[in-house]
Amino acid sequence: MGRRRRAAAGTVVDRAIRSGPDRRRSHYPGNPADHTAIRQPRVPHRHRDACRVLHRPPIGARDRRQPGDRGLSRPARNARRHASTVTAAKMERTGRCVNHGDTSRMKRWCLAVGSLLLVVPAGPTLAQSADPIAYTLRFPAPHTHYVSVEASVPTGGHPQIELMMAVWTPGSYLMREFARHVEAVTARTATGEPLTVEKSRKNRWRVSTGGADRIVVSYLVYGRQMSVRTNWIEADFAILNGAPTFLTLADDDSPRPHDVTLELPTGWSRSLTGLAPQPDRGPHTYRAADFDTLVDSPIVAGTPAVYEFVVDDTPHLLVNLGESGVWDGPQSAQDVEKITREIYRMWGVMPYDRYLFLNMITEASGGLEHRNSAMLMTSRWATTSHRTYLRWLGLVSHELFHAWNVKRLRPIELGPFDYEHETHTESLWVVEGLTSYYGALGVHRAGLSTVEEYLDTLSRQIRGLQTTPGRHVQPVALASYDAWIKYYRADENSPNSSVSYYTKGAVIGFLLDMRVRAATDGAKTLDDVMRLAYARFSGARGFTPAEFRATAQEVAAMDLSAWFTRALDTTDELDYAEALAWLGLEFADRSEDEQLGWIGLVTRSGNDRLLVSQVRRDTPAHDAGFNVDDEILAIGDHRVLAHQWEERIALTPPGSEISVLISRRGLLRRLPVVVGTPPANRWDLQPREDASPAQERHREAWLTGHDIA
Repeated sequence: MGRRRRAAAGTVVDRAIRSGPDRRRSHYPGNPADHTAIRQPRVPHRHRDACRVLHRPPIGARDRRQPGDRGLSRPARNARRHASTVTAAKMERTGRCVNHGDTSRMKRWCLAVGSLLLVVPAGPTLAQSADPIAYTLRFPAPHTHYVSVEASVPTGGHPQIELMMAVWTPGSYLMREFARHVEAVTARTATGEPLTVEKSRKNRWRVSTGGADRIVVSYLVYGRQMSVRTNWIEADFAILNGAPTFLTLADDDSPRPHDVTLELPTGWSRSLTGLAPQPDRGPHTYRAADFDTLVDSPIVAGTPAVYEFVVDDTPHLLVNLGESGVWDGPQSAQDVEKITREIYRMWGVMPYDRYLFLNMITEASGGLEHRNSAMLMTSRWATTSHRTYLRWLGLVSHELFHAWNVKRLRPIELGPFDYEHETHTESLWVVEGLTSYYGALGVHRAGLSTVEEYLDTLSRQIRGLQTTPGRHVQPVALASYDAWIKYYRADENSPNSSVSYYTKGAVIGFLLDMRVRAATDGAKTLDDVMRLAYARFSGARGFTPAEFRATAQEVAAMDLSAWFTRALDTTDELDYAEALAWLGLEFADRSEDEQLGWIGLVTRSGNDRLLVSQVRRDTPAHDAGFNVDDEILAIGDHRVLAHQWEERIALTPPGSEISVLISRRGLLRRLPVVVGTPPANRWDLQPREDASPAQERHREAWLTGHDIA
């Protein structure tokens, strides 16, 4: 890096430093810091000066305990403080704002950002990077599902060092104990002399260095769990995530580079990752600026199909691993580009210099966000059905939106990461819930779904919330905090005792969007809230729950504190009236005219056995005393088979009492139950036939993301 000069004393930049979008990469994630400038959309020359950004650290940052330090390990606190005192890297390109379809709004946005983010001289020289750890990954027998890892590790001259493997990975809030897949850890000097290795914790190894400045640590990692957060290795390809693959120095508070070289088996043609390529060091060689970047950069290798497109001079790659004649690669690439352009338009800033959609066509499902890539998993048949293809496009939109929301604009608790302990936040409704709201909306605004299809998606989110008994038990802020022990450890009682911060967060996002629009007569939207939050809080610090609420209140120019308290901190029902009135929408009642029987059981079958898998709270089955795993044998004196159950109950008149014969742990018993009626299906959104012209304009502005005159 070049030298940097400290900002002149007295410049008014402290607020911009604490809250503006950061442009450097530090040694922890959540600090949206790249060595290069965040790349912003192109605008007319007269608006560019308002958007140029550089930063200097807040005065005294080294000397005080910072917000969010509580509960962090010493190295993590040091990491936070180090990052907060390092000046930003000099911008390599001029920042640019995007025209959001309204020139006056674009001017206001650029001026708002410009008032926060001032041009200052470059700052002092960054601390010298520590000696890198260098990994070599080999696949001597990939069909056995192992990768061989050899790590050249600096010792700093210490007689002993301790190596650590993460126990969880950011974005997936569960202690996954990745070290259980590590085998045969050995160490030696550069000349081949063996060194002593002993296990010091469940995920740590202590190595006696023998006084060597650098040692070589070798180990095997077993990878046969097909998910976006774990490893999968087979004869044809490998999917590697950082947390379950790489050992690193424990308690290391330095911004240490980590280099990775892959030696691919015969027949594998490519490796792709968000890590920085190092072609001068050889093929398939990459560098991570720090361990957090390494963890945040999955690697795929094999023979993928790769499609490249460019948005605002920024290359994007759709990497289809497992593409066959069934999956439509060219069409999917075109549609992913449309989504990318729409999400970029909404945010108005390009936060990365390169982005990879790592799409694993492996008959699995799921997605996980990263700073400049996303890991996606889907079925090879997804493009053959419009319904399943829309679901995949929604996944793409969701994970890309995360490049802004959570990977840069983040809750204060989500960075710096402690990879050995849980990190709790009440704001997952923001980073996941609002992302879920914008995921489907982005697909529609990109022109890839109809109005009816989008309203159906939003209706399913509302219905999913309104038919979950746990909404009366757990506030969404608590659901966010308890993700480690509830959402990621769901069981048969979860619908009764908890609520999804994805689902309720998305619905709250919809309602908040409409509240802001109504309060400002359509002049402002949730888009403006997100952009202002990004300008203020996408730096090293992140936002607190109170700060995000205050930002929304500022944009809406009204007091939303009571609304937020009710929506986030209580289990009160959400009020849809204002949102529907603004848009000219209504809920259609799709309930069957004929009254069918219903008792509130969820069942599963196998070998023609009918078993209870879930008993919903406050239903006839719950009142009758049904248990999960009860085997249903008969209704009255008549045997009932698995394929007959639902019809037999539906044809029983509501109000009738029936006797159900069950087997519970091998004992027979009869349970009397009064048959009820299914909950009303009244959560389907549809336009009102009597909607006014103003309501129709409001709806059009919402669905397109543009102001409608």
